[in-house]
Amino acid sequence: MNSQSDTKYIHYLQYRGKFKGIPGWLLTTDHKKIGLLYLIAMITFFLVAMSLGFLMKLEMLKPSSTKGSTLMSAQTYNAVFTLHGVIMIFLFIIPGIPAVFGNFFLPIMLGARDVSFPKINLLSWYFYIAGAVIVLISLHTGGGPIDTGWTFYVPYSIRTTANVSLAVFGAFVLGFSSILTAINFITTIHHLRAPGMKWFKMPLFAWGLYATGWIQILATPVIGITLLLVILERTLGVGIFDPALGGDPLLYQHLFWIYSHPAVYIMILPAMGLVSEIIPTFTKKNIFGYSAIAVSSLAIAFVGYLVWGHHMFTSGISDTSRAIFSFLTFVVAIPSGVKVFNWVATMYKASIDPRTPFLFIMAFIVLFSIGGLTGLVLGALDTNIHVTDTYFVVAHFHYVMFGGMGTLFFGGLYYWFPKMFGKLFNEKIANTGLILFVTGFNVLYFTMFIMGYQGMPRRYYTYLAEFQTLQVISTIGSWIMISGILILLGNLVYALFRGRKAPDNPWGGTTLEWTIPSPPPVYNFEKIPVITKGPYERN
Repeated sequence: MNSQSDTKYIHYLQYRGKFKGIPGWLLTTDHKKIGLLYLIAMITFFLVAMSLGFLMKLEMLKPSSTKGSTLMSAQTYNAVFTLHGVIMIFLFIIPGIPAVFGNFFLPIMLGARDVSFPKINLLSWYFYIAGAVIVLISLHTGGGPIDTGWTFYVPYSIRTTANVSLAVFGAFVLGFSSILTAINFITTIHHLRAPGMKWFKMPLFAWGLYATGWIQILATPVIGITLLLVILERTLGVGIFDPALGGDPLLYQHLFWIYSHPAVYIMILPAMGLVSEIIPTFTKKNIFGYSAIAVSSLAIAFVGYLVWGHHMFTSGISDTSRAIFSFLTFVVAIPSGVKVFNWVATMYKASIDPRTPFLFIMAFIVLFSIGGLTGLVLGALDTNIHVTDTYFVVAHFHYVMFGGMGTLFFGGLYYWFPKMFGKLFNEKIANTGLILFVTGFNVLYFTMFIMGYQGMPRRYYTYLAEFQTLQVISTIGSWIMISGILILLGNLVYALFRGRKAPDNPWGGTTLEWTIPSPPPVYNFEKIPVITKGPYERN
């Protein structure tokens, strides 16, 4: 842009902020405010889902033979389990990092003043809220709260009296939000990079969002069509999935996991991009193997489309299919290993500054590595048959999904909090909360690996008495972990209102967001920067 167009654009941005108060937020097209709207909504949903998980673990303190008066009935447990999964997966885990930090920081990191389609960006947030509201309405209509599990597996989801149709329609609407966000990010990366910012001069967080965007665009329509078919079968009795009507329940599993396994990478690729931002900042070094990390994001996205069948090894698919899907599951671990190797190589012989955001990265590498290695146990045919549908799967799932994305969601919040809000937090309190979180996490979920190996089935309302000791240990772990989470969130809330003013670059970062004031102005940059070096190069 020239100087005259810069001035006009700044005036436009100031004009579009003419609404004040709540209307100013609900009608904003400022990408930073939209990111904050997502942040407020997602933390709210996360706290609700965490509370439901807390109640589930309380129910597991005693087996049925000794329970007497229980906290909830089996039917209620199934409903709470379903709600916990639906809220965590569709309203927090999958959209979390892209919707919050992608919206807030991607244009700034690219040297742009906004995303390519600001109004569509706001529309995506309204789709997100609308989908959440529809799911909540489904709880109080029809035959009661949905109790199918977050996967909505047929034929039960077709036959249950719960209002599954409205719930899956809510998930369908959430898919539109995901697709619109992805279109915005990909177009922004292609067309709004600052002058001189070639592809391999982009920050690695942008690479993670770029790879994720393509997964969202190509995979999300599959789950959308699948959910519409469930509604069609429930309302019209068309035999698509229900075997009693001539349908095939395995078809549903194929269609569901064609989306839902790539969805793991929707949440983890931006998280990995965040790791690649934080490590150079606190090691004061250029990232080792920048090109390899960037390309590995695309490789994970591509291979991730091809591994869905490992969720179905015991469902009756052919031996040839199982062998192929098992092989591909091991292949997708290679680009993930490339990232971990390059992160560790970056830290080698570095003068590491172990501030709170960096400690989150260390926690992530440990937790996600455990999740990844146990994923290979599930990817191998023989061991998969032994531990499938046990607590081993639950533990692996949470180490990857929550140990991965959840840890880095809080890590990203602590890394960018001074930039987003212009306030500093108390690092000692933050470190205490992080220690409690990691300790509780491992006590809670690693115990489940042991129970799963011993044969404890997942999704059960009760269990044999022989598992009680481990169940009690696991439940105590949930108390420790939740205490850590509440400390981490409370520390940030206190800092927001009472924290000291943050400098523009408290961590010594080198990407573009650290070159502007804290919090960022409406127009991001007075003049669009010209890029002459890589994102992590230091003077």
